[in-house]
Amino acid sequence: MIFNSIDFALFLPIVFVIYWIINNKGLKLQNFLLVAASYLFYGWWDWKFLTLILFSTLVDYLIARNLKKEENLLKRKVLLWISIGVNLGFLGFFKYYNFFIDNFITAFTFLGSQIKLSSLNIILPVGISFYTFQTLSYTIDVYKRKLEPTKDFIAFAAFVSFFPQLVAGPIERATNLLPQFNKKRTFDYNKAVDGLRQILWGLFKKIVIADNCATYANVIFDNSEAYSGSTLLLGAVFFAFQIYGDFSGYSDIAIGTSRLFGFDLKQNFAFPYFSRDMAEFWRRWHISLSTWFRDYLYIPLGGSKGGIKNKIRNTFIIFIVSGFWHGANWTFIIWGLLNAIYFLPLLVLKKNRVHIGVVAEGKCLPSINDLFKMSTTFFLTSIAWIFFRAENVSQAFNILKEIFSFSFFTIPVFDKDDSAKIVILLVLFFLFIEWLGRESLFAIEKIKLRFHVVFRWVFYLLLLFLIICFEGEQQEFIYFQF
Repeated sequence: MIFNSIDFALFLPIVFVIYWIINNKGLKLQNFLLVAASYLFYGWWDWKFLTLILFSTLVDYLIARNLKKEENLLKRKVLLWISIGVNLGFLGFFKYYNFFIDNFITAFTFLGSQIKLSSLNIILPVGISFYTFQTLSYTIDVYKRKLEPTKDFIAFAAFVSFFPQLVAGPIERATNLLPQFNKKRTFDYNKAVDGLRQILWGLFKKIVIADNCATYANVIFDNSEAYSGSTLLLGAVFFAFQIYGDFSGYSDIAIGTSRLFGFDLKQNFAFPYFSRDMAEFWRRWHISLSTWFRDYLYIPLGGSKGGIKNKIRNTFIIFIVSGFWHGANWTFIIWGLLNAIYFLPLLVLKKNRVHIGVVAEGKCLPSINDLFKMSTTFFLTSIAWIFFRAENVSQAFNILKEIFSFSFFTIPVFDKDDSAKIVILLVLFFLFIEWLGRESLFAIEKIKLRFHVVFRWVFYLLLLFLIICFEGEQQEFIYFQF
């Protein structure tokens, strides 16, 4: 079941009404309803993989309970590694088995030997990378005694499977989300309205921006050998807005939906395309994953402690692992490596914490210096996205070769040119609204404080009109495949 579907449009209000009707029947019943609704939501895609979520939930629930009782350090480590092994084992099998087998065979063939190993027709369970990391953080935090394990299995199952963020995040920490399942929720009208407002903006991002940009990004990337460097760069820009609108749109809908049920999820995107350097970009892009890697990989590796060699090593590990997390393809690994190279000068020169605040805070327009920095950062990011989007490494390098050729100085031309201009105008409108709301948690969060109620409703109706008018072929969210 996906957010931009008729199925979800029927599912959400039914669950919402039942959820608040039974509010006085007890917290456990409410949590049980969320578990049942979440399993229905996930099982709508493929019910067979519900056993995977249930097994992972049982393993981490029981291990955490035993970690609480166990004082022997060696036994505690064994319990922790069982959890890590089970979770990463599932993730490794479903996501990376064929990648390793294919590269193993290629390596032996290159050395002049033949080896017979068979790849498998494995279906990747939707969202496995997200809920795996979510349950892992719970076990690790319990092991480090940063969190008391819950005795309430239903509450824990609801935490693991919570349908708004189950298949594409944000990756929530148990320290933030789990306690919310253990306390009584009361309906808050203002919170629910804010949630609906964020859902509306998320749907606009997904349907109007991401899906329409996808049409042109797909045409250009699927026929990359036929286009000039300028058109290929435009394709990379279209993809940049496709993936941002798609993924941040999902996060907005997930966070807004959670607010309807009385829950607060962490912000996952903070206007990353207004970043002034790559360090700021990675503090603003997919925040829940970046902070997960920081807390559970970068810091345990030593973080920024020690000499510059350790910092560089840890930085490259983080970015390469992040690339590999996104997919079993060398294109993702090179994407991560390229971002590490972007980040390296800032790290060496100790300028990775220069831009902490919001760009042009309290001002209408950015300075020329900020505009140049934002443009440069966006260009570098778009170049990196080419590897993320390309089918293989060879295609990515061929695209880059053409971009950095004389054909870059031609006017971009491809089929449906007039329609593309309309999409570009929609992207500019989108950027304008994002710029106005860049100091908020989401772009239109504070519209209620700035404008008269009549103007607000005109704006909401405009968004709905654009969603209806520019709804094309329904496309799944990109991050479902991760």
